[in-house]
Amino acid sequence: MSDTRATAEPTEPTEPTEPTETTGITEPTEITEPAEPAEPTGTVTAPTAAPHSPSAPGRWSGKVSPRGRRAATLAAGVLVLLALPFYVSSFWLQTGLFAMAAVIGAIGLNLLSGTTGQLSLGHAFFLAVGAYGYVWLASEPSGTGTGSGSRYGLGLPPVLAFVLAIVLAGAAGGLFSPISGRLRGMYLGIATLALVFLGHHMMLNAPQVTGGFNGRSVPPLDILGFSFTDTSPDGLTVIGVPFGGLERLWYVGLALVAVAWLAARNLLRGRPGRALGAVRDSEVAAAVMGVHLTRYRASAFIISSMYAGAAGALLALVFKRVVPDHFGLLLSIDYLAMIVIGGLGSVGGAACGAVFVALIPHLLTKYADDLPLLTAPGTAGSGVSPGDAARYLYGTAIVLVLIFAPGGLAGLARRRPRGKGDDSPRTRRFPLRNRTTPKEHTP
Repeated sequence: MSDTRATAEPTEPTEPTEPTETTGITEPTEITEPAEPAEPTGTVTAPTAAPHSPSAPGRWSGKVSPRGRRAATLAAGVLVLLALPFYVSSFWLQTGLFAMAAVIGAIGLNLLSGTTGQLSLGHAFFLAVGAYGYVWLASEPSGTGTGSGSRYGLGLPPVLAFVLAIVLAGAAGGLFSPISGRLRGMYLGIATLALVFLGHHMMLNAPQVTGGFNGRSVPPLDILGFSFTDTSPDGLTVIGVPFGGLERLWYVGLALVAVAWLAARNLLRGRPGRALGAVRDSEVAAAVMGVHLTRYRASAFIISSMYAGAAGALLALVFKRVVPDHFGLLLSIDYLAMIVIGGLGSVGGAACGAVFVALIPHLLTKYADDLPLLTAPGTAGSGVSPGDAARYLYGTAIVLVLIFAPGGLAGLARRRPRGKGDDSPRTRRFPLRNRTTPKEHTP
């Protein structure tokens, strides 16, 4: 005998009907009232969202998003950099400042060569313009007449001189921009290479401005009476740690790196950055899309020159004396090594490559006595000098990068390990092979 049960959906009240015969036993059908849906006995209904599922509202999944991990890593790195002057010696602070200057210059060169695709071998010339420009603008004139002992200078406030040195480097790039806007590839590289030799000749033969072969001392940076040297104020201590010139310059370098980083990232993410990338990928396609090729190529050269000017001015403050031999062809090659090792077109990659290339010579010089096949500077021996050994390492790193990681350090960082069951399009080798088609609905 079977009873008639209430269905899951509410039904309208029905009038009494004649008895219904089922299995020989007749029962009248009663008026049914709307009832709650009944669950089948012995079945378990799965919850709509698991307790730890990311789709469950108001529940924490226990996982951190990639953006959150990057933000946490960046915050930890910034805190470490801010705390370093309290724990490390002057050698590491000076080496870090050299690396910061290299980061700024490498970001500028990467905007030119990595993003826009313009080969430049004259980056050292614009670093020299920034360094000597700051010295000339901030120094007081000395001597009389035009003798070899006289030195020209405008005596401007150091902060203003620093800014104007960056503008002066950009103006030098603007003078060269008509050439850079029309030359391509190797021809542009040879033209920029001529700038290095021309600049070296001018630095040696303009002693009133550059000091000639012996160079010229660099005026210290001063902001409203606060000098970034060991004096003014003398005996400055922070949490019991003496803060001299290097400790004070450390935070200036961090601020410059942050500004250079943010400016480059915003430039690349905006319309100008997309236009520069289009120029690099295909000039014909860029012109069809309305990109003014000559204007954008010239603008990239000017911006790169300004970055180089800022790096050169910071180098001058760290060196405390600039000489022409600092800004030779080898410096330009070092900067090319930075962006190739770090990754062309990547701001973070350029920074990592710059740190690698800038730190290696100083580390080899410091530990030359403890490393085999190396000869410490100023000592006689048959080993390799730290500078030459560093360039051997650069060359090896470039070859390995070009063979195994064409994207540089930035490309390696973007690679995600392929986890078990990871079916995202970014990690799947054949994202369309296993795609299933939805079944058709049949009434």
